[in-house]
Amino acid sequence: MQQAVESLVRLLESYRGRDKVIRTVCYGSQLVGGVLSRKAEADVSSHQLGKSLLLFSAQLSHCRTVLRLFDDLSMLAYSHGYGFGTEEEDKVVRWISILNNVADQLYYPCEHIAWAADAELIKLKSDKWWLFSTVLWGTSLLLGILRSLRVLLLLKKKLKRCERDGTGSSRSRLRRQMQGELLSVLSSMADLSNAVHWMPPGFLWAGRFPSWLVGLMGTTSSVIGLIQMNAGSNDQSESA
Repeated sequence: MQQAVESLVRLLESYRGRDKVIRTVCYGSQLVGGVLSRKAEADVSSHQLGKSLLLFSAQLSHCRTVLRLFDDLSMLAYSHGYGFGTEEEDKVVRWISILNNVADQLYYPCEHIAWAADAELIKLKSDKWWLFSTVLWGTSLLLGILRSLRVLLLLKKKLKRCERDGTGSSRSRLRRQMQGELLSVLSSMADLSNAVHWMPPGFLWAGRFPSWLVGLMGTTSSVIGLIQMNAGSNDQSESA
C-alpha cells in the first residue's frame, strides 16, 4: 500500500505525470457522469451526481487547457532536438515524425488563442480557433498512428531476422517495443474518435457521441498513457 502511494506521489510530482492523472480523472468522471446522468426520472440522486461529475470533468479539462499555455517552449525544444530526424533509420518514419512535430507545434498557439477569446482577453470569436486546434490534434493523432504502424512493420522484419539468428535478448526487447507501438495505436485511435466527434456537425460521426462514450474513449487512452509511462520508468530503472 505504501509503495503504491509513493509511486502515485512521484507521478504527481512531475508535470507530465500530473497531467496524465488529471486527464484520467477528467475522462473517468465524464464516463461515470455520463452514465449516471442518463438515469433522469428513474433516480434523481444518481442524475444529480452525474451532472456534478460532468461539471467536475469540465473544470479539469479547463485546468489542462490553462496548463498547456506553458507547453510551447518544451514542444519547440523537442522539435528542435529532433530536427529533420537524421538519426532515423527509415525515411518514412522520419518524415511522418517531422509532420507530426509541425502539427503539434501549431496546435498550441491555436488553442491559446481560442482560450484567450473565450476568456475575453482578446476580441475574437473562438469557434474557428477551436476548430483549427481540433483539426491539428486529429492530424497529429492520425500521423502518430501511421508512424506506429510503420514502426511495427519495421520491428516485425527485425524480429524475423533475430529469430533466424537465434538472439533471444533482442527478441524480447523487440516484442516489448511492438507492444508499446500497439498500445500507442489503440490510444491514438481512441483519441481520434473523440477528435472527430468534436468536429463540426456533418463530418463523419461529429457530435454523435454521448458524454459517456467520449469519457470511455478518453479514459481508455489515458489509462494506456499511464501504462506506457510506468513501463518507460521501469525500463529506465532496469537500464540504470
